[in-house]
Amino acid sequence: MLDSEAAKWVAGTAYHCYSGDPRAQSALHDAHPGKGIWFTECSGSHGPADTPEQVFRGTLTWHARTSTVGTTRNWAKSVADWNIALDTAGGPHNGGCDTCTGLLTIGADGTVTTDAEYYTIGHLSKFVKPGAVRIASTSFGTTGWNGQITDVAFRNPDGSTALVVHNENDAPRTFAVAVGDRTFEYTLPGGALATFTWPRSGALPSPKREIQLIGATATAQPATDGTAALAVDGAASTRWSSGAAQEPGQYLQIDLGRSTRFDEVALDSGDNLGDYARGWTLSASDDGTTWHDLRTGTGTGQLTTVNVPGTRARHLRVSSTGTAGAWWSLADIRLYRSQ
Repeated sequence: MLDSEAAKWVAGTAYHCYSGDPRAQSALHDAHPGKGIWFTECSGSHGPADTPEQVFRGTLTWHARTSTVGTTRNWAKSVADWNIALDTAGGPHNGGCDTCTGLLTIGADGTVTTDAEYYTIGHLSKFVKPGAVRIASTSFGTTGWNGQITDVAFRNPDGSTALVVHNENDAPRTFAVAVGDRTFEYTLPGGALATFTWPRSGALPSPKREIQLIGATATAQPATDGTAALAVDGAASTRWSSGAAQEPGQYLQIDLGRSTRFDEVALDSGDNLGDYARGWTLSASDDGTTWHDLRTGTGTGQLTTVNVPGTRARHLRVSSTGTAGAWWSLADIRLYRSQ
């Protein structure tokens, strides 16, 4: 329909959660970027033998990954659960779903129980204000579940930021958040969902445009079966790792495919804390043969941001100059240009 003459009468597309994957929303957005995407219905469900505890945990973890984070990272303008309130028998209904769950369960005596959807929707409805826009953030989890940290971030109209984070794993995971030159670390229990907020403070950072590394290739030493390409695939849920303790001489090298101007390089080691380079050198080359060093430094955390204003090069190399028992990982290398 969006490819037909009728498209001019269509504002966009509504999705439900009962089949498929939220990434389908991004595929549709890429095909029709001028059309809206709304996520308008989802419900938890239970089987006849499920305990309330099983229903709550399973619903919370699935909805957190798929609805709270998954839909919003894939262009949804709205998130809605169905139903708002049900009785203890899952009703009233007229021949519809009798295993669905709601945000609230109302007992015969009027008592109210908050269900998992109350919290998964609550992280958005309480902290993400009307008129907010989603802003870029690095997510390591996938809607298909890979046991990592997944997240989504929003900028509210008053300039404040809301970051919603879900731990897909059953075990606790520790992650780092970096905003400008400020960072913090947090350990999130297994399966948990948490929101972090901070107010607008002073002037916002100068806008930067990420340079898409389309067609870029990478090599590494140690080679580790050709996984170097995972550091330039634009997906933080994949990574290159050294597969051995850190030592000087290890490197990852990128061919951008063409001479490219950039002002900043982000070296993101992902969410496995401790596998950042203890010491590093960033070098550049026009031909892949003659190199010159841009910056050297000491790693202090998972994300290292290197300012190299006005640099132009086709090839980049990040070399390890330190020693550590931990492996060295690079989930993403990102280039930015000042606007």
